[in-house]
Amino acid sequence: MKKIECHKYHALGNDFLIIDQIMKPKLAVDAEKLVQKICHRNTGVGADGILLLRKSKKADFAMDIYNSDGSWAEKSGNGLRIATAYCHETYFSKKHLSVETASDIASARIIRVKDGNFMIKVSLGKPSFEANQVPIKSAFRYHINRPIKIEGDNLIATALSVGNPHIVVFVDNFDFDWKTLGCKIENDRIFSNRTNVEFVKVINKSKVILNDWERGAGATSSSGTGAAASVVAGAVNGFLVRKAEVVFPLGSLFIDWSEKDDCVYLTGPVRFVCKCEYSL
Repeated sequence: MKKIECHKYHALGNDFLIIDQIMKPKLAVDAEKLVQKICHRNTGVGADGILLLRKSKKADFAMDIYNSDGSWAEKSGNGLRIATAYCHETYFSKKHLSVETASDIASARIIRVKDGNFMIKVSLGKPSFEANQVPIKSAFRYHINRPIKIEGDNLIATALSVGNPHIVVFVDNFDFDWKTLGCKIENDRIFSNRTNVEFVKVINKSKVILNDWERGAGATSSSGTGAAASVVAGAVNGFLVRKAEVVFPLGSLFIDWSEKDDCVYLTGPVRFVCKCEYSL
């Protein structure tokens, strides 16, 4: 029976399985079907997604991201940190690593590590508010603090890309079915490539609480790019400063939208869970 070796990590509950192909032959399987099976919470290993690592000529390693529904993703802030933690333990003793993603070469820095617990800072590149780059079908060049109509209801939202698409909705509370609404927004026809959805409650100028609905994975315990999109959208709308804490149920991520280079930097924890084998 053919088996696949996996390494499981989580970032504030957002869990990924790493499949390492850096020094191993490429899997001759249907990636979409494999991901759906292996990520299933009841019949598989269980995860929000899979990180497929491979060699790179441009960086220390390259990373492909698959959501639990089998769809491919452009970027993941938590995934970047998890892949960095694994490669630091497995291949590289240095604390600064470069990662080739679908959209750029990301930099990563190990801040500290102890007993399988990491604190890692990664770059997410420059955000974009161009509607056609998000992408979102909009009458405006920049869909910032503008309405979107979801099943007849108007919501005020801000659309942006931080390497993947996001729509950010600022709320006074979470006393509504945000998961059902998030699913509806994700799959609405105004988003040709679907979208990640953030519901954000502002605590003060440098702190928010975030409930995140991820494209292809649903409600997740945390999201790195979601945290980044929330702070950037908050700063553009005047709700937040450019350096802020994003609170999730299991802890916080820290975002710095640098005025120096306009890039977004994400800092947060990663924890090793287990090593396992999945039988095909």
